Amino acid sequence: MTIVDTTRRVPRVPTAGVVAAGIVLALLLLAVLAPGLLTRTGPDEVDPIIALRAPDGTHWLGTDQLGRDVFTRIVHGARISLVTGIAATLLAVVAGTVLGLLSALGGRIVDEVLMRAVDVLLALPGILLALLVIAVLGPGPVSELVAIAFAAVPGYARMIRGQALSVRRADYVTSAVAIGVRPAGLVWRHVLPNSLGPVLVLATLGTGSAIIIGSSLSFLGLGPRQPTPEWGAMLADGRDFLSTAWWVGVFPGLAITVTVVAVTVLGRRWQRRFEGVR
Repeated sequence: MTIVDTTRRVPRVPTAGVVAAGIVLALLLLAVLAPGLLTRTGPDEVDPIIALRAPDGTHWLGTDQLGRDVFTRIVHGARISLVTGIAATLLAVVAGTVLGLLSALGGRIVDEVLMRAVDVLLALPGILLALLVIAVLGPGPVSELVAIAFAAVPGYARMIRGQALSVRRADYVTSAVAIGVRPAGLVWRHVLPNSLGPVLVLATLGTGSAIIIGSSLSFLGLGPRQPTPEWGAMLADGRDFLSTAWWVGVFPGLAITVTVVAVTVLGRRWQRRFEGVR
């Protein structure tokens, strides 16, 4: 019989990488809570005279086609991109938890119906599900948030169902049933708390995916409208200037990439800790 070492499934993240990721997220948190500490100018201040100016000592990341400071817009855009990603992930976790518990504890028929629907949704790419929701609700920030959450719900529902089924068979749950604990108390005191651990780890990693999907929708013009600073929309604006003013699109793209990598690094580290791997 072959013994599989499950501790190798999660790549080891060097300590330096974790520290760097923590610094990046700390700066992003500062940009979200107090962008004025990082830049003194406004994201919508237009100056046609300095349009498409290359990065220099005054404008660290250059200016866009309207003369707006790219660094300033990236700093202020962090709030929209991060809040959208985190809020959509939280919404998806809540909805997925409800569906997963209903599937695990609602009986065979309910389980079959919900899981077949989840299987169908899991077979579709997340960005396609998000686009379908946008097609129904119409473009806009709220629709974008709901679309991102909807695309992530099936994965969380599937995981919660598996965890709840495992916990339901545990000895302490059997003992609780034997002493007369009501079903609602059983769910709140035993099943739900012991099922959320892996889901919270998955949610950390899922936040990066949510940011990517949100930026993709904004890139397609389905998110916040101009002149709202949003990384995906800024990346879309810069695609027409790659040959003459590369910085307009490259730096927002780097902001998305660095943020997602930092979130993923910390998520992988948390996953290893959760699984008891150093």
